[in-house]
Amino acid sequence: MIPIYRSDGEWVAVYEKGNIFNVDGEWIGFVVGREVFDSGGSYLGFLSDDQRLLRKRTRPIDRPMMKPPLPPQRMKLPTAVPLPPMFPALPHQIIDMFEEFPEKLSYVSETRPDMD
Repeated sequence: MIPIYRSDGEWVAVYEKGNIFNVDGEWIGFVVGREVFDSGGSYLGFLSDDQRLLRKRTRPIDRPMMKPPLPPQRMKLPTAVPLPPMFPALPHQIIDMFEEFPEKLSYVSETRPDMD
């Protein structure tokens, strides 16, 4: 399990076996290589070496939708994680997805309409 942090140092997610879970243990996306996709298969960004989810400011149009895997079971998370490393400032062309677009990283049941 690898903790993922926001640029201000807050723990916001974990990476485990190709999947991204929020701090409540809910599945919010999956990883292919270093590229991160949401639970619907849309490109979100990439995992940086310093454990952040980043993306170029201009959204890449060459990233196709990925077919999402079956949702994994809810993850049981530890009560504490290591302190974040000291993050360098991001260049202007790179954004932290958890800071700029937190609504894209919300649990799928909050964004999908209820079934009739």
